[in-house]
Amino acid sequence: MADIGKLVDLVARLRAPDGCPWDREQGLADLRAYLLEESHEAAAALDRVVAAQTAGEAAGGAWSDLAGELGDLLFQVAFVLRLGAEAGQLDAAAVVDRVHAKMVERHPHVFPPAGGEAPKHDDAAAVAAAWERGKLARGESASLLAGVPASLPSLLAAYRLTQKAAGVGFDWPEASAVLDKVEEEVAELRAEMAAGRDAAAVAEAGDLLFTVANLVRKLGADPEAALAATNARFRRRFGAVEAALAAQGKRLEEVRLGELDRLWEQAKSEE
Repeated sequence: MADIGKLVDLVARLRAPDGCPWDREQGLADLRAYLLEESHEAAAALDRVVAAQTAGEAAGGAWSDLAGELGDLLFQVAFVLRLGAEAGQLDAAAVVDRVHAKMVERHPHVFPPAGGEAPKHDDAAAVAAAWERGKLARGESASLLAGVPASLPSLLAAYRLTQKAAGVGFDWPEASAVLDKVEEEVAELRAEMAAGRDAAAVAEAGDLLFTVANLVRKLGADPEAALAATNARFRRRFGAVEAALAAQGKRLEEVRLGELDRLWEQAKSEE
């Protein structure tokens, strides 16, 4: 608590009458944007650590970046806690105690209740299923899906919605079954496109994206992270195409698609 308390005290000093005029003007609505921005920057730094580890590279610099971004995120959390304290509604220690107690309660297989027996879970999937069933049993929400914020990026939301549904048994039996569904959605999309029904084709494309998100989940990965890795590869390879053209004294808009494709394949092969 001393560490998070240090940040909360820092915010209090910044918001004092003789502190920083800018910090004194910040409200919860302002902090929402900063909280989201810092969360995304921390996620991007985390992706860089994962990418370095996956490539078998030393990730010291990436870890250092992540530490910095996590610090920025913690500062925004401390700022929100301070505003809550000023409103007489939040206490940093109570917030930590609350989430600590909740996590202990939700891990009875690690922290069995007094006089009780710890349930047995064979793997992570069983733990996740027990987690979702427990939330329903405790009546924490009217719907299983209520805990998925509407503000989540859509791909991540698709992952979390179906992850929760899978926790109560509403799921495909295996990844190959989801792949069959992907092929079915592709066929439906082709039919709508061939018929010239653009609105229906867009709806089918949405179904396809949703199903692909499920396929990645069944493969044991986060589709948001998988797409982020693909985006990074695209940036890197397209950057190599631009660099190759620049070395030839050419501009992107001056070359034809065939040459771009050739340079793209060359960038892929060099990786």
